[in-house]
Parts: sequence; structure tokens; C-alpha cells
Amino acid sequence: MTQRAPDQSRDGDFVHLHVHSEFSLLDGLSRIPEMTQRVADQGMKALALTDHGSMYGVIPFHAAAKQAGIKPIIGIEAYVAPRGMTDKDGKQDADYHHMILLARDDVGYRNLLALTTAAHLDGYYYKPRIDKELLAEHAQGLIGTSACLGGEVLKRLGQGDEAAAARAADEYRSILGDGNFFIEVQDHGIGEQQRLHPQLVELARRNNLPLVATNDTHYTSPDQYEAHDLLVCIQTASNLDTPGRMRFENNEFYLKSAAQMRRLFNGELPDAMDNTLLIAERCDVNLDSTGLRLPHFEVPAGESEASWLRKECER
Repeated sequence: MTQRAPDQSRDGDFVHLHVHSEFSLLDGLSRIPEMTQRVADQGMKALALTDHGSMYGVIPFHAAAKQAGIKPIIGIEAYVAPRGMTDKDGKQDADYHHMILLARDDVGYRNLLALTTAAHLDGYYYKPRIDKELLAEHAQGLIGTSACLGGEVLKRLGQGDEAAAARAADEYRSILGDGNFFIEVQDHGIGEQQRLHPQLVELARRNNLPLVATNDTHYTSPDQYEAHDLLVCIQTASNLDTPGRMRFENNEFYLKSAAQMRRLFNGELPDAMDNTLLIAERCDVNLDSTGLRLPHFEVPAGESEASWLRKECER
């Protein structure tokens, strides 16, 4: 799949942008203080958090990253409905697509909040889903990537429909704006991933879409593979010896060092590695945790705050 080049990188020359914590419930094993400290110890300057469909871990992640001396990049791995997010008809609407969304700035952060809230309140069908129409309404301040084998671009390639894959990529670029949508390349030693990799890179080059290298991280260190496998069993109501159960094919889904990632991609796709640094530089969200953040409510004329609040609670 890739040429293996001698490592000539410094430890800080890569940023993980596809990362699941324990807040990817029953899917991620990494505890936030552990993962942020591991990244800092490896000399990397930033780390993203992209939990599945949720932002439960954002506040502790932001605090832990700051304490570890690294830049926190706030994101989600969204579920994109194949039709509209309010369509909930059988299996056709359960075949959602994965997509990584990262906040470039405070506007992007607020848009992530809006998308995630709507996904749970209005789009929930097996998973909290958004759709392209809603994404277009809340695209300002966001960077997106095509995600993993569960993303729409790779799904279409896997189905043998290169034209549909290219249309999907172009649609996401149109929604997010030029320079804000990246084709994500991964190398976990998975057969389907390796088979589709040349087509994916060719699609990106042909359509002038930037590449970005990631490792789909679900646990912090390689010695946690078996514990994570047990977590997957709980998620799928399976035993370790259940035939055909869902499992991660190998022990590649941890927070690899920059040197390990450079060995995977530097020979063939140095730009995909460098773009992780570019994205990290562009993302800057400031979550000021000082003081209170209380909403403002207009109290009707002639009402005291206390009496109005009582009436609203009773209503």
C-alpha cells in the first residue's frame, strides 16, 4: 500500500486528528488524561478529539490538553444520513456515513454544538445523525475529512462506483468551502483499506483535493488491545468466542508516535502528513472556563423574575 521510507522526522511532526476516547461509548477505551499525556510525552504539539456522534468529552479534554501543554482540537466523528436526517425508514436510513468534523474557531465550535444537538433530538435513528442540508447551514468555521471505510467516499469506491465517490467528495468540498475538506488516508493493514487506497489517492489528486493521514485511534497504547476487544464484545452483546463477531482485525488502532506515522506515509504521501500540522495550525478554539455562563431570558412586563420562573416551571 505504501512505500516504507527511513524515518527522518522529529517526534512533533504529526498530529492525530481521528481520535476516540472513552466518550465514544463502548467503542473507545482511551481515558482523556492518559491520551493527552501520551501525546505530550511523544513530543506532539496538538491532539484532536473526535468521538462518535457526541461531544461529551470536550470540556475535560480541553482542560487535560492544556494541562499537558498541547493544543486541543475539538471535533466529532459525525454520522451523515444517506437521505434526510428525519427519514427513518428501515435499513436504507440506517446505512449512515462517517465524517470527521473539526472546529477551526469559536464559530465552528458553536456549529458543532448545533449539529450534535440536532443529531440527537431530530436525527436519531440507530445513531445520532445529521444530513448534508443541516451541515451546509452550520458549515462556517469547520474542517471536514472523508473519514474511514465507513465514510461515503470510500463506501462508494468499495461499491465500484468511482463517479459517485467523486460526486460525494465534491459535494462535501462545496458545503465546507475550498481548502476545508480533506481526503483521509489510513493504513491499519486492513485488506479492503489497502485495496482501495490507490483509487482514493487518485481520486484526491484528480479532483485537486488535499490528503490528510490519520490513525483511527480507539485505545491509547498497544497493550490495551485485548481490553478494547472486550469492550467491543460488550457493545455487540458477544463473547470472545462468538463466531463472526465484530472485532478489530489487528492491533493498529492506538496513538502511534509521529515516527511510526511517518514510516507509514512519508515515502508516498508526505503532503498527507504535513497537512496534519496545517490543520492543527488552523484550528484554534478558546473555551474560557472562568465565570458563569447563564442564559438571558426576557421577563414579561409586570412579572418579577421569581414569579415568572415559578409559572414557567408549573406550565
